[in-house]
Amino acid sequence: MEATITITVDGEKRTATVDTRVTLLDLLREHVRVAAPKKGCDHGQCGSCTVLLDGRRVTTCLAFAVQHDGAEIVTAAGLGTQDTPHPMQRAFLDRDGFQCGYCTPGQVCSAVGMLAELEAGWPSHVTPDVGSAPERTPAEIRERMSGNLCRCGAYVNIVAAIEQGAAR
Repeated sequence: MEATITITVDGEKRTATVDTRVTLLDLLREHVRVAAPKKGCDHGQCGSCTVLLDGRRVTTCLAFAVQHDGAEIVTAAGLGTQDTPHPMQRAFLDRDGFQCGYCTPGQVCSAVGMLAELEAGWPSHVTPDVGSAPERTPAEIRERMSGNLCRCGAYVNIVAAIEQGAAR
């Protein structure tokens, strides 16, 4: 069974007809040719495919495309431009928050989404007092980013980049 889906990706409306079993990641990469989200594990365990879906971070390999007809998606490529990068993109460059770069688009989108969750006051597993607004600490950042793996091990620089990006 097929369905025609229209999504807005990085400000551009895109339409594709796909099998109803196609994931949002495969719709993005294979049908509308958006390369920023990466296929890492295809099981929701690495975070390489993370994008901002209607303002919230989502691992696209776990979402069916048909569930998100009409959605607005922002990838790492759509956060800023080469001339004017998003503060989080700039911070990843400044703090050397990547090595091979494969996980970086997912890390950047997850960091932006994670900071929005913090600002909204959503507690995490390591929030000391769930009755008050969580603080942006290295422990909070590490816990909230734990679903994004970096096989190169750039975690120290990733946390530093997120702290810098959040301060801007």
